[in-house]
Amino acid sequence: MLRALRLFEGFAGLVARVAATLGAVAGLVCFALVCASVGWRYFLGQPQPWIDHAAAWLVVALVMLAAAETQRREEHIGVEVVTNRLRGGARRAARILSVLSVLAVAAILLREGIETVSFSRMIGIATNIEAVPLWWLHLLIPIGAALLLLVSLAQLLVLLAGGEPRGSAPRDEAGLTAASGSGE
Repeated sequence: MLRALRLFEGFAGLVARVAATLGAVAGLVCFALVCASVGWRYFLGQPQPWIDHAAAWLVVALVMLAAAETQRREEHIGVEVVTNRLRGGARRAARILSVLSVLAVAAILLREGIETVSFSRMIGIATNIEAVPLWWLHLLIPIGAALLLLVSLAQLLVLLAGGEPRGSAPRDEAGLTAASGSGE
């Protein structure tokens, strides 16, 4: 059973890494656009307002596409003061509770994101940039939520089967990561 779950976890990890790569590209494009905007505004005296909108959308894309990979690597925010002190079953229970929390938030975000996209399409809202419907941008919400749901579900199933999710940083007995010398 754990072997089948590892395949599912591997698939979820692959999808999360591809999405994070797309998120990184969105971040780089955002940086390039902001640099170009500064040049147009201050050196050429020709501000380009569309860049501000596009940069904001790219930041949303970066966040929504990278959230699943952050969860997969267990680089999310944690209450380290508490979790680093836990051992054995209590630590495992805390990890399961953490993943369940992310799973619940991802499910809510997915449902609300789908409703947002449906509403935007229904009323036909457009962005400030001609010919770009707002629902295209809203689509980033359920996509990111689905990715987060996929990764957290894989982690939960592996934890419930008694395994350790891949992607998590190895920890010593004190709960500290080997690379950083600090907890989650």
